[in-house]
Amino acid sequence: MVERAAESVSSWFADASGLEHRKVAAIAFEEVLPAPEDGVSQAARVRMRDGVHLATDIYLPDGPVEPGPTVLIRLPYDKNSDYMRMREAAEYVTSRGYRMVVQDVRGKFRSEGEPVAWVNEANDGADTLDWVIQQPWSDGLVGMAGDSYYGYTQWAAASTSHPALRAISPRFTGTDLNALPSDEGDRREVEVSFGLMYDLTIFMSRNSINWRPDWETLPLSAQFEAVQEAVGARSTTFDMHYPHRVPIRRFPNGSPFEQRAIPVLHTIGWWDNCATWSWTDQHRMQESAAWAAANHLLIEPSDHENIFLRPGGVAEPASMAEVYEPTLAFFDVYLRNLARPESIPRVRWSLAGTDEYRETVAWPPPGATPAVRHLTADRALAPEQGSDETLSWVHDPEDCVPSSAKDPFAFLGERPDDQALAQRADVLAFAEAARSEAVELVGPVTFEALVSSDAPAFDVFVRLYDRAPDGRLDRIALGQISVPRADGLESIEIELGHLGYLLRAGHSLQLHVQSSDYPEFLRQPGTGEEAWSATTTRSSTQTIRLGGGSGVLRFAELDHPTPS
Repeated sequence: MVERAAESVSSWFADASGLEHRKVAAIAFEEVLPAPEDGVSQAARVRMRDGVHLATDIYLPDGPVEPGPTVLIRLPYDKNSDYMRMREAAEYVTSRGYRMVVQDVRGKFRSEGEPVAWVNEANDGADTLDWVIQQPWSDGLVGMAGDSYYGYTQWAAASTSHPALRAISPRFTGTDLNALPSDEGDRREVEVSFGLMYDLTIFMSRNSINWRPDWETLPLSAQFEAVQEAVGARSTTFDMHYPHRVPIRRFPNGSPFEQRAIPVLHTIGWWDNCATWSWTDQHRMQESAAWAAANHLLIEPSDHENIFLRPGGVAEPASMAEVYEPTLAFFDVYLRNLARPESIPRVRWSLAGTDEYRETVAWPPPGATPAVRHLTADRALAPEQGSDETLSWVHDPEDCVPSSAKDPFAFLGERPDDQALAQRADVLAFAEAARSEAVELVGPVTFEALVSSDAPAFDVFVRLYDRAPDGRLDRIALGQISVPRADGLESIEIELGHLGYLLRAGHSLQLHVQSSDYPEFLRQPGTGEEAWSATTTRSSTQTIRLGGGSGVLRFAELDHPTPS
């Protein structure tokens, strides 16, 4: 995923409220060893061009097996673990007539080599494709499938233009997955804390290392060396990222979008905490005529852990069919020629809050009407601009706005109600009047404002909510930006992602402006120090100008729903 090792991601985000500075204590960790082999698959050791062998499982359909198309999955999370459910997935995939090959990537679990993220997946993917098509059960046609990192391995293989790779189905991922924010420019993304944690959990050693950082310790970075010393291993991936960045060439042959386009079923989750990387790739494909023509977009009411939001606010894990059937229907077209390409919608998107999926020729859907809401001094979210005013709030790094979910990867599993956050003094909350009629919110959401701070650097977080008649606040969009060199009144524009959401009658939009969301995102220390290595903190005051074109939320509404 940027996924959990075993079931551990939630352990990264322990409660960070009531901070007290502490020295680094002894680091406790758990090493997750490979799960037993399933006894169903055929095991193979696939040789890469440099002589390294990767552990690979082969699942074939029942009965006599003639040459046929293969679904390839390459992942770093132990192909035999209960968490990955590969045996169950293979039963579903092979029942549809496909062969399925699952591989531990280089350096992970039963595979040889050094565990280094990102940089080996293009060549290793191409070498694995070479091996697959040489097998007697292969007809030379391969599709790749999977989520997050094993969605990234698909893009890496596609960057090699291997002729056997005819289609990919990347879910909840991106070519820049887990990339750290650029340290250049006057506007930056706020760094997510799971970025470096991923390096020190999944890619520290052959096995996964589960450990819980103490978010109350300053500097936070002191724990990085402590955990590597405790484990007795070093993460090369981490050393390429921190404290000094080494340029990483993820795709030796160049970006996949510079290569031959192949059919893509590109799946994004409305509540996926990695969706920003997915949307970036979606935009890149639309900028290329060839990739735009090859792209099919599927948007699901899901978080990163495949927990789906159902009607009535119920959240539950997706079924195996919900996860794999869209991919197999896609491969039926592009690997088996069982249907025409027109049978796969150009865009299929969930109207979140309902059980409906819509099919449109483009995203955003045609017919959407631009809408604007203005922040006003009386804390309203109004259709009309108010008078020119300012509002201020204090960011105290010792008392940050707590992250809504303990595990942001499984956000819908918790489905937090953020009413308590709206009452905090360091959160500016703005609410519109209740809607008299239901409306569909679709397409991108942005926020524009002029903001100043008395700190040398500051962050602005914006969260958009569905406010229910009983006051419940369900987050439906979010965005944040960092201003690394504050100099007077700064103009900011924050992208909050995309919406496909039914706002019901009696409900309303509510917007929060704040300067932290900790520990999911790193906190700004207020001193100008880098967040991981900061040894001191200082409170700061942020001021937002309202009126005069500042404090504006832009989105779109679909007045006349497209046919289902």
